[in-house]
Amino acid sequence: MAKGSAFGKTILIGDQFVLEEVPAVVSAIPFETMAEVERIDGEGWVLEDNRVEVPGYKDKKKDQQVVSINRILEVMNVDVRKTPIRITYGGSLLAGSGVGASAASCVSLARALNAEFGLGYTIEQINHVGWEGEFAYHGIPSGVDNTASTYGGLMLYRVKAGESHFEQIASRRPLHIVLGNSGVTANTALLDDYIAEMKASDPVGFKSRMEAITTQVYEMKAALETGDLEKVGAIMTANHEVLIEVGLSHEKLIYLCNLALKMGALGAKVTGGGRGGYMNALTTGKEMQEAVASAMEAEGYKVIRTTIGL
Repeated sequence: MAKGSAFGKTILIGDQFVLEEVPAVVSAIPFETMAEVERIDGEGWVLEDNRVEVPGYKDKKKDQQVVSINRILEVMNVDVRKTPIRITYGGSLLAGSGVGASAASCVSLARALNAEFGLGYTIEQINHVGWEGEFAYHGIPSGVDNTASTYGGLMLYRVKAGESHFEQIASRRPLHIVLGNSGVTANTALLDDYIAEMKASDPVGFKSRMEAITTQVYEMKAALETGDLEKVGAIMTANHEVLIEVGLSHEKLIYLCNLALKMGALGAKVTGGGRGGYMNALTTGKEMQEAVASAMEAEGYKVIRTTIGL
């Protein structure tokens, strides 16, 4: 029996447009999915998914999960007809849209298979397998989720001419954030079609927005490196206005963002693909983080309190 683990993630900016060569600022969060692989009698593979979930998430993703696991086994040349296995998922990362749950499941499984079958994969190969597993969930995955899940830390991630690149960002100050869950599970694979339609219907406006978001990304990177969290927050909120304008937010996410801002958060926006999942609020410190999180919980929303950029 062998185990593998992988981080969840949150994206501060650039989330939806990485495949349009817009960079993203992404961070791993200190919550993980754990995968356990053990050899069993019988044939094929069986799954025991013990992850705590946003209600309905696992059922909605069930078919995609089967395709993803089969693809990972194929890519890693693990023949479960000869060596049947049981896969067990668990860990501290909530299974829900917007926190990299699918990427964490793919990367943790790749690590567990690598350990169980002694494949000797490098971390780059593990990251590649995670990306392969993400096709089932995302259509064409940008690679940002599996890269954060594999390597951890706060980073700038970009796809350029089909090649992915990332660099770690040294944040001058820690970021105390609240991730509020809308309770809505988004179909990430459909977002690619939506963005393609947006681009085709207004190519000039689309190009202008991509340039504006790219500028915001590099301004945020600089603000993180100098510790100007007020500016980081202002950029997050401004970016969310763009996402609302193009239909990538959701009424519940807008409500949660406004709630956090009203309580004094430095900034708030959708995180992840949009149209569901989580929002991300940057607070001024532990005290405000607790106040914002508690206010959301009092209204029945699930939240994650976490600190990134350490």
